Amino acid sequence: MTRLDLFILRHGEAGRKIAAGSTDAKRALTITGQKEIADISKSLKDLGIKINFVITSPLSRAQQTASIVAKTLKVQSKMQEWNELAPEANRIKLYGKLSSYKQDTSILIVGHNPYLSEMISEIISENKNGHIDLKKGGVARIRITSSNPTFKGELKWLLTPKLLKRISKSA
Repeated sequence: MTRLDLFILRHGEAGRKIAAGSTDAKRALTITGQKEIADISKSLKDLGIKINFVITSPLSRAQQTASIVAKTLKVQSKMQEWNELAPEANRIKLYGKLSSYKQDTSILIVGHNPYLSEMISEIISENKNGHIDLKKGGVARIRITSSNPTFKGELKWLLTPKLLKRISKSA
């Protein structure tokens, strides 16, 4: 079994729902959301987190979040956009693509709720009744222990944005 670490990050604070006729996919991070993600990125760097790849949802707010983190961790050239991380996408297809990564790989996934919280619960809970609430800007680290036939893993940690921002201020 390959050792795969998933760092799962929910996008930062985005603007309010857009007027009728426009698309939710274009909603961008607010100024507050951008600053919060910059602080969280610094905390991840201060914690010594090393990422090999950054995979983001195609929606604007997730792409902005991923871009800020990728720049801080100096992995901009390793950033990819996957439709499998769109809010309505099928996680089975996501797991299939992720299972192709080599041993000792760390991947940052940036996306949305409820997709990400449900994914974390699904991977770490045998009975699928577990519930994780990943806050905007929150990060979970999961060590994947099995990818055949489905993804299973261990929750290594789950950090709230409030705690992550404290880390960057204390470092």
